[in-house]
Amino acid sequence: MNYDFEYYYNNVPGKGLCRNNLIYTSLINKERTVFCQWYHNDTDYHRGQNQIVDPSLMEEKWQREIKYITLMNDFYPEHIPVILDIDLTHRKIFYAVEGDDFWQQSFSSSYDEVLPDWRFQMMDIFRAHRELGMYKYSLHPSSYFVVDGKLKSINYFFCYEDSDPMISLASVMSHISEDRQADLFPKMSAMGIDVNQPTSFKDIQLLAFESFKTNFPADLMDQAKHLYE
Repeated sequence: MNYDFEYYYNNVPGKGLCRNNLIYTSLINKERTVFCQWYHNDTDYHRGQNQIVDPSLMEEKWQREIKYITLMNDFYPEHIPVILDIDLTHRKIFYAVEGDDFWQQSFSSSYDEVLPDWRFQMMDIFRAHRELGMYKYSLHPSSYFVVDGKLKSINYFFCYEDSDPMISLASVMSHISEDRQADLFPKMSAMGIDVNQPTSFKDIQLLAFESFKTNFPADLMDQAKHLYE
């Protein structure tokens, strides 16, 4: 697609411009109506802090993104932004959006002011994931956009299903920010999870919900956990 794209960053209070995602390169057009996930290890975008430098790992993340965003589009299209195009050659997905992501919008107000019923909509998205047998660990508020008053979910590169071989948390640490890693380790210890040992996808999902209490209300994350317990 021929759009005038620029790098997309989150302008985080107290930190300034921060990359929107640790894996792919985030792009947005000048009008902020088209968001692009570019599965490309762009050193300029990541400012020398590239975390996914293995081409085979980047390809795996791309394939998971395609698989699970397609699954969502087939069964729950109301929960994701409209997919304008998928460029398989250049590993790009283009979405129709309305401005900045949910997290960025909340900096100048609050989640409730951005979208009054966001909690109910987010739970509907979690229920869709559960219905599809999907475990989704990328839950950061920048993984959502608001389009026409509806919460829309992206970032399906960090998804698994029961037919996948179990993974250890150590094998996916490159996907996880240092701040979240610091939060995860005591929670893993409390749950009896050994970072180096294969762990059930259910336990990792419960851990993810527990960790994202740093971003969302604890009662909402506990409600989400009940879907998988």
